[in-house]
Amino acid sequence: VIVEKAEKSDIPNIDKKNTFFYSYNKFYRYLVPADLTVGQFVYVIRKRIKLSAEKAIFIFVDNVLPATGAIMSAIYDEKKDEDGFLYVTYSGENTFGGQNLP
Repeated sequence: VIVEKAEKSDIPNIDKKNTFFYSYNKFYRYLVPADLTVGQFVYVIRKRIKLSAEKAIFIFVDNVLPATGAIMSAIYDEKKDEDGFLYVTYSGENTFGGQNLP
């Protein structure tokens, strides 16, 4: 799986230290177990970018948000690129909106 941060996203980049991700230009490659769910994959990415609790993260495949319970191998089989990789984009949003409370 090739993982890339969305251009306009304000969440951090993936932590390159002590990670399973390998830099390839601005992409990160990750070998995903066949039975991993999208929700579990999001959890792994969330840990790698050290995202704060008030931020939500979303992943997109072909600009579509896959179901949390979907199996990554099924998404790979359906959406992989002709080069053999599945391209995933991640982005984030404030969980509680963009306002700071007093």
